[in-house]
Amino acid sequence: MATFFSPIFNIFLNRDQKEKDLVQFIKLLTGKEPKNLSVYFLALKHSSLSKQKNDAIIHSNERLEFLGDAVLGTIIAEYLFKKYPFKDEGFLTEIRSRIVNGESLGKLAKKIGLNKLIDYDKRSRASFGQSSMSGDAMEAFIGAVYLDRGFKFCRSFVLERLIEPHFDLENVVNTDINYKSQFIMFAQSKAQKATFVIVEENEAKNHREFTANALIDTEIISTGRGNSKKRAEQDAARRGLEILESKQ
Repeated sequence: MATFFSPIFNIFLNRDQKEKDLVQFIKLLTGKEPKNLSVYFLALKHSSLSKQKNDAIIHSNERLEFLGDAVLGTIIAEYLFKKYPFKDEGFLTEIRSRIVNGESLGKLAKKIGLNKLIDYDKRSRASFGQSSMSGDAMEAFIGAVYLDRGFKFCRSFVLERLIEPHFDLENVVNTDINYKSQFIMFAQSKAQKATFVIVEENEAKNHREFTANALIDTEIISTGRGNSKKRAEQDAARRGLEILESKQ
């Protein structure tokens, strides 16, 4: 009898241990025990394990990723706005993008061990794009903290427990990442040609904005914007690299 029930018992035992491990991780990372543990489990569930219902993907972290991206962007924008009162919009946008881009968030997820908690189908292509998957889970986790504890707590969590301990802001500001060169090198590695095209230029009283498309061969991969042609192309290249990485 004991032998018959042991597999079932082990399932519940493993689930209970998984919950305990996640609670401990959240408590250590945020400083508080979760009120709603289920939202954190969802934040760590990759779409490779999701279910389809009425043309919508449910039971994955994609919606929380969307929310976390918006919340994180707002927190970092406010932080930089107050920290650099005399810098222009172009500078603030560039530094924010360096902090919140997929590659940066993927590295952060690995630093804090979040990547080890992601639940995904090991047989899917997701296992070959773990950097992107980790960055997405980081955003989803932030979305979960926001839902569980509210914006004020989430802002403190992001700034005091993620940004300040793990980002050297001076280094972020002074490091010039050439996304355009990386995009071109990626295309060349596939025996393809990368090009950048300025498709729009808007000029207001004290503001100019350029829009650029990043292409591989004749396919438009991404669109970027900036207050100069160079910044617009860099933004398009950065977005393009994130898109290309997610497809690998």
